[in-house]
Amino acid sequence: MNGIIYDARKIRAYEGLMALGEYAGKDAHWLGELWEGLLTDHGQMREFMYYLDNHTFCDEDRCKGYGLTDLYVWQMDRYNLVRDIGKNTECCNKESMVLNAFKTMQQMKKDPDVYLKRLTSGEGMDQLQ
Repeated sequence: MNGIIYDARKIRAYEGLMALGEYAGKDAHWLGELWEGLLTDHGQMREFMYYLDNHTFCDEDRCKGYGLTDLYVWQMDRYNLVRDIGKNTECCNKESMVLNAFKTMQQMKKDPDVYLKRLTSGEGMDQLQ
C-alpha cells in the first residue's frame, strides 16, 4: 500500500460541522451550503479546522480587512439589538453564531460591497435590514 496518503481532516471537519449544526439547530440544507463553501475555500476550511481544535478563530482568513471574529461580534450586536427577549434561544448560542460567522464570511467574499455597507452603516436603534 505504498503511495496511499489518507487525510482524514476533511472527514473530521464534516463530522464537526454536523455536530455543531445539530447543536445549533441548523437544518441539513443550510449545513450543506456551508460545507460546500468550506470545501471550495481553503482559507475557510483552515479557519474551521482551527475552530474545531481551539474553539476560537485564528482570524487569518479575511475579506476587506474583516475576519471571523469581527463578523461574530457584529452578529452578536445585531442579535442583542433586534431580539432582546431576555432568553437565549438556539439562534443566539455560541455555536450558532460561529456557524453564522462562517456563512457570512462566505457571502461577504461573494459580494463584499453589500457586507461592507452593512458592517459600517450603523443601523441605529429603529432600523432593520
